[in-house]
Amino acid sequence: MSISDLFDSGFKKRNESHFASIVRVAMADGIITDEEKAFLIRLANNLSITEGEYKAILKDYKSHPINPPASYDRRLERLYDLVRMVYVDDIHGEPEDSLLKKIAVGLGFHAVNVKYIIDKASTLVSQGADLDNFVDQIKNMNR
Repeated sequence: MSISDLFDSGFKKRNESHFASIVRVAMADGIITDEEKAFLIRLANNLSITEGEYKAILKDYKSHPINPPASYDRRLERLYDLVRMVYVDDIHGEPEDSLLKKIAVGLGFHAVNVKYIIDKASTLVSQGADLDNFVDQIKNMNR
């Protein structure tokens, strides 16, 4: 096995774990709505999760550990990717905002602040902010 195989394997496992964490958040109320399902399918495609892996994770999402990034910058990067995904597909609305809030809490953002973080993140992404600008603006949004 080459080093690149090990890297690919670790990267794939992180993507699966990240996806399973988001499925767990979506299942917090016991159901996955049509909007959440559409979002999960797009996310699975973006994370290179095959249809078989997608079905297996949906069936047994609780067996995957929740691994929010330890680094605040990594959390912001994941949030940026997720918000961009919603806005790239032009599917923003209350169901998507609600799911983004759940996911943000799952990523480790404080529930009290999550509405403000999602509102700011959505505004930044809709204005075309790049990752560096996004991270800077979110970090300094209270100034």
